[in-house]
Amino acid sequence: MHALGSSPTFGLRIGAALALGMAAAAACAPGSQPEPVSETVAAIDAKARRFAPVDIVVPVDLPGNDPRALTYLIQAARLMDGLFLEQVWSGNTSLLAELAADQTPEGRAELHYFLLNKGPWSRLDHNEPFLRPGHAVPAKPPQANYYPADATREEVAAWIDSLNPEARADATSFFTVIRRDARGQLTAVPYGVAYRNTLLEAAALLREAATQVNEPTLRRYLETRAVAFLSNDYYESDLAWMDLDAAIEPTIGPYETYEDGWFGYKAAFEAFITVRDQAESKRLAAFGAQLQSLENALPIDPRYRNPQIGGLAPIRVVNVVFTAGDGNRGVQTAAFNLPNDERVIREKGSKRVMLKNVQEAKFERVLRPISQVALPPQDRGQVSFDAFFTHILMHELMHGLGPTHVHGTDQTVRQALTDVYSTIEEAKADISGLWALAQLADIGVVTPAIAESMYTTFLASTFRSIRFGVNEAHGRGIAIQLNYLLDQGAVTVNADGTFSVATDKIRDAVTSLTRDLLTMQAVGDYAAAGQLLETMGVVRPEVQRVLDRLADVPVDIEPNFVTARELARR
Repeated sequence: MHALGSSPTFGLRIGAALALGMAAAAACAPGSQPEPVSETVAAIDAKARRFAPVDIVVPVDLPGNDPRALTYLIQAARLMDGLFLEQVWSGNTSLLAELAADQTPEGRAELHYFLLNKGPWSRLDHNEPFLRPGHAVPAKPPQANYYPADATREEVAAWIDSLNPEARADATSFFTVIRRDARGQLTAVPYGVAYRNTLLEAAALLREAATQVNEPTLRRYLETRAVAFLSNDYYESDLAWMDLDAAIEPTIGPYETYEDGWFGYKAAFEAFITVRDQAESKRLAAFGAQLQSLENALPIDPRYRNPQIGGLAPIRVVNVVFTAGDGNRGVQTAAFNLPNDERVIREKGSKRVMLKNVQEAKFERVLRPISQVALPPQDRGQVSFDAFFTHILMHELMHGLGPTHVHGTDQTVRQALTDVYSTIEEAKADISGLWALAQLADIGVVTPAIAESMYTTFLASTFRSIRFGVNEAHGRGIAIQLNYLLDQGAVTVNADGTFSVATDKIRDAVTSLTRDLLTMQAVGDYAAAGQLLETMGVVRPEVQRVLDRLADVPVDIEPNFVTARELARR
């Protein structure tokens, strides 16, 4: 099927629209408007101001032709923006062209916020449409553009259940879209076919980048990922990405499944073009050596523990140069744990990538101001960047621990929990990461300063994450955790409406919730997971009162990729 976003010139149109969006952001900045703005512009600008603009400037001290390779990687990454837009909604590409042609103040404001959200729905506002009534925008489709617009979830589920094992594997693959054939029957179409023209262009850019680098593991990853874009088999390139050991650390392709609101099967295209912080990566390597002992100590029935987890998990601390697609929409990613292919995880484990400059920006522009509102004065000094950074690391490490399959079956936890999997998995990684920090503090792997500040820093950060919206996996997962800790008395509400940690109860409550979530995954209890989301994945009045007082604090950051633009001009 020919897809609109697969035009060879689509990446160029996206790049032009992104440039126009940045110009619109500058034009709408406070104090830069010489005349009063319309109600439409004011309303959209108010939404956009929840994202604090941050210049992303990264020293690029790379050997040989690596800087030239970096420019090719950034070009390839820009193509992921177009692919992701197409995956989110079939109408996105034509709407983008329409908005880019509108030079009115209203049109520029709409384009800016469209590009920030990668679509016409405000991700922080329960996916409400934000464009003027003249634009034909439906409610955000939960199935995105992975399934036919005229299909129902029930129809697709019944079709998948009717298939033989091989066909079912294709239908539920990360890397296929479901379409109707000439007879109107549902069929699985590989990404390499559905998005062929754009992937041809991206593959060519990766091959060009590969010719510029001398480091063999980087060259192998780029070459195998170029092949995977067209073959639709990402296994070898995922293995190569796990082995990657270079100053440039790119991650590009289809990975996370958050946009598939029906089943959580389909992977979205994204890109993270980064350079490694070698000193920080070495410092944190000791954490990876603790994974098996943490798995052995998980607070669940020993039957559900993995006696031999995958290979030693690499930990990379990097600074972002450029991000795109699912890696740059709405709230910015602070770290990630990939790949999601269970075959690779069994063979090599998974890699944890920490985006340090993004985390620093989030801490200074968002978390520190939140702590001044959500916590009492005596607790605010306990909020530290080291605790914030280290908990994010443990969150990513814990994605690789715990059950991957329903006990006694070949069914993955992802397949058993389907649409609720992402929220349960994010909650599990969060709370078990806090549990793990306590374990590591007991043996001196975590410094006393982090051990003393980690619970209060986590509490402040819960308000940061809930502001992402409980329609989003991370935000809803945090709501579950905060409500659980409140019910256990491990977090208390003070007379002035601020929140505090009950130091005598917090560790036991964290352990208890870790046990509940891991056990839910181990037995594949979809009903219990759904009930937990329904009853606990909500914003309670005492939490909402704090959120209301955070109106002037940014929710997240909006990156301005200064270094990437400078590289493009060389």
